[in-house]
Amino acid sequence: MRVFVLLMSLLLTACGFHLRGHAGMPFSTLYLNAANPNTPFIADLRQNLTVNNIKLVNSAEKADVILSIESEVLDKQILSLSGGGRVSEFQLFYRVSVRAYDNQQRDWIPTEIMEIRRDYSYDDTKILAKEQEEAMLVQSMRTDMVQQIIRRLSRSKALPPQ
Repeated sequence: MRVFVLLMSLLLTACGFHLRGHAGMPFSTLYLNAANPNTPFIADLRQNLTVNNIKLVNSAEKADVILSIESEVLDKQILSLSGGGRVSEFQLFYRVSVRAYDNQQRDWIPTEIMEIRRDYSYDDTKILAKEQEEAMLVQSMRTDMVQQIIRRLSRSKALPPQ
């Protein structure tokens, strides 16, 4: 077993595989402007930015980049009904409107609505379990959205003025 593990790790390192580290950001300071700064999403985003060695500053003037979270919306729609007319599936939508720009108003990320969707089956005989499943899906969507924004920021650069 040890030989197998050693062989597999050697093969993985030989092909250049390595775990994803911190996202390399093209800036060092950021001002986070949010319509509602006290949401779990904003807390997760702040934490993730800090982990990626981005210094969060208290004013836009001191920042290399201003990240504006203009809206954050969680929506739930009925996806399908059973033969008896009861809900059998829901679809969750998580939308965040994002814009990143610098002090000269040059866009790093033009205003963009990012969206994540998740479907889940529903059974009204298992209400508590389905509520927990929905809460876990929402947390997963929030985490995925934070990661998408971090990846987007790491690939961004100031766009020329139009």
